[in-house]
Amino acid sequence: MPDRAPQPVDRQLPTDEARDLISLVRDIAQHEIAPKAAEEEDAGRFPREIFTLLSRSGLLGLPYDSEYGGGDQPYEVYLQVLEELAAARLTVGLGLSVHTLASYGLAAYGTKEQQVEHLPAMLGGGLLGAYALSEPASGSDAASLRTKAVRDGDGWVVTGTKSWITHGGIADFYTVMARTGEEGPRGITAFLVPGDAEGLSAAAPERKMGLKGSPTAQIHLDGVRVPDSRRLGEEGQGFTIALSALDSGRLGIAACAIGLAQAALDEAVGYAAGRQQFGRPISDFQGLRFMIADMATQIEAGRALYLAAARLRDAGRPFARQAAMAKLFCTDTAMKVTTDAVQVLGGYGYTADFPAERYMREAKVLQIVEGTNQIQRMVIARHVSGPETR
Repeated sequence: MPDRAPQPVDRQLPTDEARDLISLVRDIAQHEIAPKAAEEEDAGRFPREIFTLLSRSGLLGLPYDSEYGGGDQPYEVYLQVLEELAAARLTVGLGLSVHTLASYGLAAYGTKEQQVEHLPAMLGGGLLGAYALSEPASGSDAASLRTKAVRDGDGWVVTGTKSWITHGGIADFYTVMARTGEEGPRGITAFLVPGDAEGLSAAAPERKMGLKGSPTAQIHLDGVRVPDSRRLGEEGQGFTIALSALDSGRLGIAACAIGLAQAALDEAVGYAAGRQQFGRPISDFQGLRFMIADMATQIEAGRALYLAAARLRDAGRPFARQAAMAKLFCTDTAMKVTTDAVQVLGGYGYTADFPAERYMREAKVLQIVEGTNQIQRMVIARHVSGPETR
């Protein structure tokens, strides 16, 4: 069956530097990430060496200040980098998004001294981060978290369990939300916890339907001592930090979803061009052509939506509503497009000989992470219709 190579996405980028950056990312994706993606996902292998390469290439801190090793790139550019990486392997795109999320608390709320001490290693020194908000009994209701941080001299003692932690057990640092005061959102504080802290351990990784190369695990904090110099923001400000980080993080998930959907579309188009039935390529048949047209349209709409939200963020304008819309629409699109890609390939789409089935399995989790799509609908409705009456 002849191959039809996918065409690169035609991107509107704001600067020549951004165009060069995308070229670099495409080269890494094509030569270093994509060739091993299927084999390593099947084996459940996390590509730590790829993240080392991304760090050396200046890609682990793109939206942050160059003073601390970041890339000074607008979110409009950073998200398109994520999309390119996710199209090559979702484990890598999602991993970069999570690392950026984990770095946000320090970059946005840390003191100058904290930023000078920790950010260079986090953004360009090869470290990998994780974000620890969810718990076994508090997922969507994150403000009810039970992990506690108790004052002890000039520091804190943190005890509790965090769940569904991407990079759990392999991260070099964790941004941890813990209860330091009253019940509810006002009693939560954020801490930057080293991955090798005494008393911190990880459970066995979850056995997942997809994204098998990206470890997701519970994190246990058993009397972990954290100096007050690693507290991020003010006491009781942790939930504000968490929600602010998630607004930006949802855009990362949206971009990853579109990257995954684009990969599925490229696979479907290439297969349809080479598969012959009734004496001609199946891409000639109207039913399939309409299906591919819908897939391409949904992807373009999702890309436009996440970029519009990113441009609001870059302009310093409110973007929480648009971020929720982008996360909702783009991840639903990824689920639909990957499912349709399996259908285009027919029986072959259901086999592991082609990547379409892996894309479909991976797409599902994007509708769940960083706020389920039901939560996104609640967020959007509050912005549009006002808060619920009680």
